Amino acid sequence: MSETKSQDHVQRNLKTRHVSMIALGGCIGTGLFMTSGSTISKAGPGGGLVAYLAMGIMVYFLMTSLGELATNLPVSGSFATYNARYVDPALGFAMGWNYWFNWAITVAVDISTAAILIQYWLPHTPGWIWSLLILVIIFLINALSVSTFGETEYWLSLIKIVTVIIFLIIGFAMIFGIMYHPAVGFKNFTYKKAPFVGGFPAILNVFLIAGFSFQGTELIGVTAGESEDPQKAVPKAIKEVFWRILLFYILSIVVIAALIPYTSKNLLSAANGNIAVSPFTLVFKRAGLAFAASLINAVVLTSVLSSANSGAYASTRMLYALAHDHYAPKAFGRTTKAGIPLLSLITTMAVALITFATSIFGEKIYMWLVAASGLTGFIAWVGIALSHYRFRKAFVLQGHQLSELKYHAKLFPLGPIIALILCIIVIGGQNIEAFVKWDWQQIGITYISVPLVLILYFGYKWKHHTKIIPLDQVDVSSEK
Repeated sequence: MSETKSQDHVQRNLKTRHVSMIALGGCIGTGLFMTSGSTISKAGPGGGLVAYLAMGIMVYFLMTSLGELATNLPVSGSFATYNARYVDPALGFAMGWNYWFNWAITVAVDISTAAILIQYWLPHTPGWIWSLLILVIIFLINALSVSTFGETEYWLSLIKIVTVIIFLIIGFAMIFGIMYHPAVGFKNFTYKKAPFVGGFPAILNVFLIAGFSFQGTELIGVTAGESEDPQKAVPKAIKEVFWRILLFYILSIVVIAALIPYTSKNLLSAANGNIAVSPFTLVFKRAGLAFAASLINAVVLTSVLSSANSGAYASTRMLYALAHDHYAPKAFGRTTKAGIPLLSLITTMAVALITFATSIFGEKIYMWLVAASGLTGFIAWVGIALSHYRFRKAFVLQGHQLSELKYHAKLFPLGPIIALILCIIVIGGQNIEAFVKWDWQQIGITYISVPLVLILYFGYKWKHHTKIIPLDQVDVSSEK
């Protein structure tokens, strides 16, 4: 794709339905289809429900915070730009580059996973061919136009949503004896040590699993910069996404817990990527669907492709925004006539390709790269909560009225404070056992993304002598 002249702006071609579906699809993926059962196995049905409910409420506060920021200043850089503008330029630099790095690596992980899923049907074909083919397809989707990306995400997300709805209908029909006799009921909720197994430590442990399931919801903020009507699309997406996610996840956990006892080894086996024992596969098989494993494999494949597609988009737009905020070379901020930051896209895909190559030639390097991206989503959420808290404080301090805001976050200041505390707990609790045993390798693998962000933050601070912006000097105007 060539440019007839130099441009530097993305285009607002994402419709409201695109934004809603991108946000919703971004957090309904392998976390729900594969690892949700392990929360029940580790903490019991009650513990699993509490973990997902608490994490869902936290994510809602974060998304309303992001909604207030994104409707006031809709930009593609989203929270990295807000970190720089409302907290400290060094924080924007660190968060932006860290987020870009995370998603570029995630694309590589997703294309590797997609190849494994395809080999379920074609076991004798080399996986690397499928990975390269998928990488090319993802590149083309993102290189054409933002509306092409939006439309692709819309349909990929719709497949996942329809699957979950069918799962819930069949699941509850089995629970109440409509299509399975005798009625299963809810006896598994009081089976042996249920509903709560392992007490609070077990619930804290599964917080982490639940948290990873919700990763990607922050894409609402990234899409705001290319939404046709961000003031309408973003609040609508946040409202819809919260209720749909809560219903989908909570009801899915209820169905899985009712139909599969927490003692079942299959619940843990599914978390290791075994499609044949995914909670969804097991429920469909019990309902008499002989092709259940192939069906769920296909749905999980669409989830992984959707994640790779969203990852390519999010990282490309973050690199584009870093260039506009003077944190990256200007060339990354230029766009094609269709509004695509092509150099940013090519660079992102090149990093994904290199990361994928390490999975073949250097397994240890690949493991560390994947680990380095592990906590990035939670770290980004910390930045969102901080930015919103300081934005609102500065907004009021400078004499503005809340009526001027196009969207109001819920329960300020309690919302961002609760979200911030829970995010820090989740980050700190990732691998407590490694600290108990002083296993430095495990500590490094789990927490490497934390020192990486700190190095970026303090490195930029040391070079540019930035300071945390006083509240009375924070720029709260809606213009870039």
